[in-house]
Amino acid sequence: MTTQTHARQLLSILARLSFSLGQFKLSSGGTSDYYVDCRTTTLNAEGGRLTGHAVLELLEAHNIQAEAVGGLTMGADPIVSNVATASAWHAISTPGAPLLQGFLVRKAEKAHGTGRRIEGFCRQGARVVIVDDVCTTGASTMDAIEAAREAGMTVAAVVCIVEREEAGGRPAVEAAAGEAPFLRLFTANEVRAEHVHQLQQ
Repeated sequence: MTTQTHARQLLSILARLSFSLGQFKLSSGGTSDYYVDCRTTTLNAEGGRLTGHAVLELLEAHNIQAEAVGGLTMGADPIVSNVATASAWHAISTPGAPLLQGFLVRKAEKAHGTGRRIEGFCRQGARVVIVDDVCTTGASTMDAIEAAREAGMTVAAVVCIVEREEAGGRPAVEAAAGEAPFLRLFTANEVRAEHVHQLQQ
């Protein structure tokens, strides 16, 4: 058992696997001298494990009560699975700890079958947490918030792994989230600092 927190260990992996310096075009249409691809971490065996536990601990630290965690495909997919699994492991060591079920929000409704936009857990009135990997403009996060509410669920909190702190991103998400708090594990500057630190070692 390590003395480092799950978040601290996750930051180290994010800086090593997911952060790059250079010139990049963003989905927002802007450009940046760095890029963060959280999926190389959240889909990594150890990175995924740490993501699940770090998000779970963040929710516990802010006393967020919820029944499920979900987000827009595909950035949220591995986060959702890892947080749900982490809650199951936590429940084994802490009897009575709540289980967090998972759901994924499609970018568009299926044109066949049930035609659902939400896959997995979906229960009217349930309190849920919306997760995303990187928050830039907040568009994908707001899309998931809207879909969850349209399905009759209540958004208890919004969590992103890395917040880029771009102008307008956080305020837009907070406006969409209403009273639900917007939480982050790291800022992009924190990941950058860790990345530079690793390069200097």
